[in-house]
Amino acid sequence: MTTSADMTASAGGPLSVGGTAAAGASASGAALSMAGRGGDTPAPEGHQYAPQWLELRESADADARAADLLDPLRIRLANLPGRATGLTVHDLGCGTGSMGRWLAPRLDGAQRWVLHDQDPNLLRLAVARAPRAAADGSPVTVSTRRGDIGRLTADDLAGASLVTASALLDVLTREEIEALAAACAGAGVPALLTLSVVGRVDVVPAHPMDTEIAEAFNAHQRASDLLGPDAITTACEAFAQQGATVRVHPSPWQLDTRHTALTEEWLRGWVGAACDQRPELTGRADAYLRDRLEANAAGELRVVVHHSDLLALPRPTGGVS
Repeated sequence: MTTSADMTASAGGPLSVGGTAAAGASASGAALSMAGRGGDTPAPEGHQYAPQWLELRESADADARAADLLDPLRIRLANLPGRATGLTVHDLGCGTGSMGRWLAPRLDGAQRWVLHDQDPNLLRLAVARAPRAAADGSPVTVSTRRGDIGRLTADDLAGASLVTASALLDVLTREEIEALAAACAGAGVPALLTLSVVGRVDVVPAHPMDTEIAEAFNAHQRASDLLGPDAITTACEAFAQQGATVRVHPSPWQLDTRHTALTEEWLRGWVGAACDQRPELTGRADAYLRDRLEANAAGELRVVVHHSDLLALPRPTGGVS
């Protein structure tokens, strides 16, 4: 499995898709399949991930992440054996590195970030844009690992202080989430996994098709054994079964007039994926999309895309945690 924290582009092109739901779904089904679920999906063979999507969403992500989970995380990290030598953080499916840009400046002490992704171009961007200083001014350095994060083991995480990811869980299978939980538990490593979609979207003003589109979209996200909106529950169970203490906190996107471009791309993806799942919606969905895009352009639309953040604190193993 190939996973990354960015939206796949249409073949050879940018993120933007066609002007109607039907056109977008047929021409860029890969991009559309992700827009409302945190922006992630396994990339089809030959596709690359588009940093444009991450750039659009980065401020909304930063505002949404659950800062309340950082205090218990800081307490655990402060008590690590060998803490004086600094932290080693593994960022899974790093994309262009937005998680590091958000988290590294919120943690004290020297940090070494290990950036995991399948796409070498994204890894280069993540390194170039990486933060250079922690909250207390200590240095932050980065290295990269290109490979399949669906096969991580405890040995791969040896020496790690923290595993983190953004918008990742919902594009994993049950087996991959269980393997990730087992790897973290085996290495005694805490995990902070943010921005997993939960299948709820609130759009204001309401429209009669909102629920129908949302249900079709959610069904689309469960294709190919991916968990989509069921991932956060599965992850809680998997980490708990490994003996971890699990905390979950809401982390909704709050899209308003500050996010017009992001909302437009999200709408196209949300409606397009729904039509891909249920082609009989296409005619009505085209009109729905036009209405929603007009309201967004006029500054009259508000959208809440619900996510959850998960912090898993494993039992200490006598090693680094």
